[in-house]
Amino acid sequence: MSALPAGTVHGLPDDLRDELTAHEEALAAWHDITPLARNEFICWVTDAKQQKTRERRIRRTREELEEGMRRPCCWPGCSLREKSSR
Repeated sequence: MSALPAGTVHGLPDDLRDELTAHEEALAAWHDITPLARNEFICWVTDAKQQKTRERRIRRTREELEEGMRRPCCWPGCSLREKSSR
């Protein structure tokens, strides 16, 4: 399998990779978004405290990408992203 692009800080977790590669439309959208946007989705998934939450966020990542969204809905952003407003 060829490597999928990851984020700017975060690597692509196997479970998210599996979901993306199983859905052609989501995979195409993943390739189309910026590394920073991919980073936001990855961080959103890996920030989940419980496995059920992580699974739901993986599914939502796929759905949101298929709906044309370029960032996770209702996510304040990765905690590792620099704060440029201050």
